[in-house]
Amino acid sequence: MKRFIKLTALFTLMISLVAAFVMPVSADEVINEKLGVPIVVYGGNLTEEQKTETQKLLEVTDPEMVDEYTVTGEDLAKYIGGNPNSRMFSSAKITMEEEGKGLNVSIITPDNITEVTSEMYANALLTAGVENATVVVASPVKVTGHSALTGIYKAYDVEGVELDKERMELANEELNVATDLVSSAGLSKEQVSELITQIKQALAEQKPASVEDVERIVQEQLDKLEISLSEKDRQLLIDLFDKMRNLNIDFDQVKNQLNDIASKVQEQIGDLLADEGFWDSVGNFFKKIFEAIAEFFTNLFK
Repeated sequence: MKRFIKLTALFTLMISLVAAFVMPVSADEVINEKLGVPIVVYGGNLTEEQKTETQKLLEVTDPEMVDEYTVTGEDLAKYIGGNPNSRMFSSAKITMEEEGKGLNVSIITPDNITEVTSEMYANALLTAGVENATVVVASPVKVTGHSALTGIYKAYDVEGVELDKERMELANEELNVATDLVSSAGLSKEQVSELITQIKQALAEQKPASVEDVERIVQEQLDKLEISLSEKDRQLLIDLFDKMRNLNIDFDQVKNQLNDIASKVQEQIGDLLADEGFWDSVGNFFKKIFEAIAEFFTNLFK
């Protein structure tokens, strides 16, 4: 009996030691004194109930462990020249990371962010000059997702990190072009994200010196990805990337992050194609069943 008790005590001690190493200690979260606590920026038009829900979505459990702000239409006007009367619902949590960590963006309510993907956010933020951060976007209601970008800009502003206003405005234009292409050109969000990423990579490699060079790069990538656009939509891309050329945005600095975005998008496209193939096979299966049933009854009444 004593031996059994000793073995039980030893087993309990071993489990406790393993748990101490494996389980996170939530009660004593460590504040990064160099980079600061995460910043949470809430859409200014959220109700109190919606804000509480957003806090849960963004895993804000202790107000002392984050800095909280609100983004309004006035911020939209300040950072990107938007409409100061705009209604803002999408929110974001930004955690600054060490140099070299890269930019990681995730949307935890993808069904409620209807127009913008995490890759679109990442691309736009790189254009604006945002690097080395983990960004989480959420909304308790269905929204396009554009206000989250302004919230991220505000987070950097309050932290004393100055982003170039022209680059912020261009990033917003990039996001608008991306969502416009999805709605007007019949492209998927993944196709648009891949196209924009590939063009940026080509800009970094070829360093165009004129608008004609930009036009050539855009057309090369359209051909490479087998995407056909109207002249109007094609011109949207040329104008956007010519502005990037004139702002001398150095995408060499974020080439690895562009590669990461491209890889993620290509995986998503592969998954979509696989899903389409699966459902096509399911559809063909049921089609054959219905044809067989129809043939049976046709023969029955001959």
